[in-house]
Order: sequence, then structure tokens, then C-alpha cells
Amino acid sequence: MFNMKRLLIVVDYQKDFVDGALGFPGAEKLDQIIAAKVKAYQQAGDDVVVTLDTHGDDYLMTQEGTNLPTPHCLRGSDGWQVFGETAKAVEDCRAFEKPGFGSLGLLSYLCEHRYGQIELCGLVSNICVLANAVIAKTAQPEAEIIVDSQATASFDPKLHEQTLAVLAGLQVTVIR
Repeated sequence: MFNMKRLLIVVDYQKDFVDGALGFPGAEKLDQIIAAKVKAYQQAGDDVVVTLDTHGDDYLMTQEGTNLPTPHCLRGSDGWQVFGETAKAVEDCRAFEKPGFGSLGLLSYLCEHRYGQIELCGLVSNICVLANAVIAKTAQPEAEIIVDSQATASFDPKLHEQTLAVLAGLQVTVIR
């Protein structure tokens, strides 16, 4: 009846968001959880893709750079790389570079590849995870969209909890 193929989207689990320019305490604790999820999806024969926050040297001249004047995830820099064990787990996965919060490349991919279930994990829950969950729900309104609250985080725990509530309101399954 429904397509039961699953997709895991690892959102921006990059060094600059973990222990770099925009890193925050606790983000490193997600590494083992995300890496284990990636391996489980791969072993089950399901798909895994990655989004990469990607900026150029002109970052401070962009709208995001004006509002968040901290250069981060500059293409090719150490901070742009995927963090820790997760980096090894996703090295053969398709990656979508994105200059903003949501990924148009991911949207195009989701319009071409159908799934019964799409799970998102990574950083930051109240910004890029939220934006890409909305994209997934828009592209595939009949797929179950899932966010595991233990596999995402924010620099602001209150915003993290509020975001999980907003996601639930958008009919995203939030695993607690």
C-alpha cells in the first residue's frame, strides 16, 4: 500500500556546530547516536543523505552573515567537515551543500525519490533541522516524518523544546 523504504537525513552535523565557531556544550554527545542511526539505516538497506551548511568567503556580506556575524562552515575548512564518528559513517552518502537553512537540493531529491518514512537528525534543532523537516513534509506529505529528540539539539534548550512542539504540530512524529 505505502512505500516502506526509509530515509535518514543527517542535517549539518559539522564541526563548526559541535566544537567550532558555533559549537555548544552537549552537541558532541550526539555523535555516537547519529553514527549508530546511520549504520542501522545502511545495514537495513535504507538510504542516508547529509546536508552541509556551506558558506564562502563572502559570508559576512550575506543576509545570514549580517544577522549572524560569525563566519562558519566555510567550504573546505576544518569546521565545514562532518564531526567525529558520524563523518566516517556518512563518507559514502550523498551530500547536499546548502547556503541557507533549508536545502533546495534535498527538496529536488525528495521530489524524485519516494519514501514511507523520513527521519531527520543533526543540528541545530530550531533552525536547520526544523527547516528541512518542513521541506520533507512538503515534498512527501504522506510519508511519516520523524525527529528523534535525542539525536538533535540546540544551543538553547528552551528553543529546542519549543521546536519539538512545533514539529509535532506540523504532524512530524517526535520521538522522546
